Amino acid sequence: MNQARTVLVTGGAKGIGTACAKLFVEAGHRVAVTYRNNEVPSELTSRGVMTIKCDVAHPEQIANTFTQVEEAFGPVEILVANAGMTKDTLMLRMGENAWEEVLRTNLTSAYHLTKLALGRMVKGHWGRIVYISSVVAQMGMPGQANYAASKAGLIGLARSLAKEVASRSITVNVVAPGAVDTDMLNILGEDKVRLMIEQIPMRRAATPEDVAHAVGFLASENAGYITGVVLPVDGGLAMGF
Repeated sequence: MNQARTVLVTGGAKGIGTACAKLFVEAGHRVAVTYRNNEVPSELTSRGVMTIKCDVAHPEQIANTFTQVEEAFGPVEILVANAGMTKDTLMLRMGENAWEEVLRTNLTSAYHLTKLALGRMVKGHWGRIVYISSVVAQMGMPGQANYAASKAGLIGLARSLAKEVASRSITVNVVAPGAVDTDMLNILGEDKVRLMIEQIPMRRAATPEDVAHAVGFLASENAGYITGVVLPVDGGLAMGF
């Protein structure tokens, strides 16, 4: 059995974050999740998952999160940066606030999270960092220049960092989901979702659990020789990118 680790999952109130938290708890790890608006499901809290209200766009809230996690569980050894948002509009209509808010939440937060986790990982000579990106980072999508830029930035961050810390047995990887059956997909409306599904070779959206299993593998002891990887979980949508 793998050693029990301290895990922090951001954006854990719904969808991918909740699925990741459940998977880590079932594996015997000590798990903390952050949420911004939606309360964390009772099925997690009843199983000992620590929940922390945190808007990752604010560095001071991230710092407070780490303080709480370390006091309760010890240093974060597995970090899953999952929190994200969209503010979709064509570039000609995109205000600076829409650009800055998405970049701050999706990309800059990963910088702050990583900075706080990394020192302890280096000292402990072990760590797993997994960033949740998107196929949009490599394929592009009209109306999502801010979102695509933020998710592409995670790939550059991961690959640069992976080379910095590999000698300390710390891996840094990226999971790039395609369409996932979550609220973020469903708000697009039935017609747009149907068109997206028709482009996916598997002809279905991913479940949050599909993505969580990829995250769980990259965070495991068995993935200790895998770093700097972008793992698509998209049913074949971005094949070749």
